[in-house]
Amino acid sequence: MKKVKDILNRKGTSLIYVPKNTIVRDALKTMAEKNIGSILIMEDGQYLGLMTERDYARKVILQGRSSKELNVEEIMSTEHPHVSKEHSIEQCMQLMSENNVRYLPVFENNKLVGLISILDVIKETIVEQKETIQQLESYIHS
Repeated sequence: MKKVKDILNRKGTSLIYVPKNTIVRDALKTMAEKNIGSILIMEDGQYLGLMTERDYARKVILQGRSSKELNVEEIMSTEHPHVSKEHSIEQCMQLMSENNVRYLPVFENNKLVGLISILDVIKETIVEQKETIQQLESYIHS
């Protein structure tokens, strides 16, 4: 059974983050440059929350606010469920579905060590299915 640690081993554990006083527009620029749909909000090495494209759409655009005047702290999500490296891919899918989220922060010993997305979970599921198919084909042909 694949786990979060398998995703992090494949994609790496680099963290892309901004401090809480970052202007929303600047955070969006970073997200665009890195081709990511969310960005971690951290201060002094501590995880504070996550700003997603969904946060931007719902808390800025739909409310007629300006991304040039707001700090990420004002719109970030702080209630995302989180996982450890030992959580299974299935547990991640369930958490994401139940909480209607696309990202899960990964903690180890109360320290943020990564962030996984629904896309990461899908990719890992596909890898696992391909491995199973190869094993079955090998078994059949032996």
